[in-house]
Amino acid sequence: MNQKTLRSESGMTLIEIMVALTIFSIVIAGALSTLNSHSEGYRIGTDRMTLLQNLRFAANTLEKDLRVVGANIPDDQPYLILLDDDVIAFSGDYATNVAGDPYAVYYDPDSPAGTVNAMTSSMRLTIPNSTFGYPDTSYMQSGVNSPAETLIFFFTADSSTSRIDDFALFRQINSGTPELVARNILQTNGADFFEYYRHSKIGAQPIQVTKVPAASLPLRHSAKNHLSVNDTGAVALIDSVRGVRVNFTTTNGRSGADEQTRAVTRLIQMPNAGLAVKLTCGDEPLLGVAFAATFGLTTQGDPRIRLTWGQAIDESGGEQDVTRYSIWRREMPAIDWGDPFLSIPSGQASYVYDDETVESGQSYAYAIAALDCTPSLSSLATSATIAIP
Repeated sequence: MNQKTLRSESGMTLIEIMVALTIFSIVIAGALSTLNSHSEGYRIGTDRMTLLQNLRFAANTLEKDLRVVGANIPDDQPYLILLDDDVIAFSGDYATNVAGDPYAVYYDPDSPAGTVNAMTSSMRLTIPNSTFGYPDTSYMQSGVNSPAETLIFFFTADSSTSRIDDFALFRQINSGTPELVARNILQTNGADFFEYYRHSKIGAQPIQVTKVPAASLPLRHSAKNHLSVNDTGAVALIDSVRGVRVNFTTTNGRSGADEQTRAVTRLIQMPNAGLAVKLTCGDEPLLGVAFAATFGLTTQGDPRIRLTWGQAIDESGGEQDVTRYSIWRREMPAIDWGDPFLSIPSGQASYVYDDETVESGQSYAYAIAALDCTPSLSSLATSATIAIP
């Protein structure tokens, strides 16, 4: 075998191998650097997207729910319960699980029974972040429990992280378990999470919108019933609030140069706050009470006919929508009742009316019907004919 043949069968030299390894290492290092750069960019982008989604979800949830303050509540149920810099509790007919309910804002057939009506006094709870207990009474609408539940939003220190400056936002319905809305929340430059704006009027000046001073918080609806004689003056300050400004900052949860933050401030109006709830009436009212007419004399000795009756079925119970009673008087032998003789407002435990306009020698018959807020009349209840001597 000659020297030329030996040379053609020889491998790479050590120098060639080292050069190849060096080039390969440079290529791998560049590829790893590019991959790491892409991974870091992806992480930053993911953090930023998570940050924005957290901020938008928290802000949108607050706005969506706070706008139902006061929706479809009875007049005596407070629409604002407690206002403080880190908690807000209010009433509103937020959801129903009854198909076809025209009054609730949302329909959710899966809503548990305890989350679609007002709390009764037996369900009294202490509002989070406070010592205020609510409710002290039960609120009724048309003879049944009010459909307006209590909603509570509150910020609390987040114990699930190692930080000492971050908070979590919770949402609670009635006395149910609070649900987490968002975490990784910071205060915005020390600003309160909730700020409140109210209608105020000084003398003959027009109504103005002014901010409730932080020193005036918390505001509580300490009067048991809204619009009662006790719900006036300083106690009723909470009833003048018409908007809430929400301030908070979200963070990606990292520290130092890796931390990203976004701040939001949003003024949320309460369009139903302060609106009187108009009565809604259902079926024709039910009277269902005994109605009597009896002859007698006044203290002056003149004839009179006394009419007596009790509360209609739909005043003391049922739909509870009776607003007044219409009374007819028919002078015999007429057969047509004609127009009502008079109208008496409802609201008494029992009713007595003395007709002192009757004349001797005449005979009279009377009829009565309950009138609801539609208005529609019940069927008539009639008396026996009374002859005046």
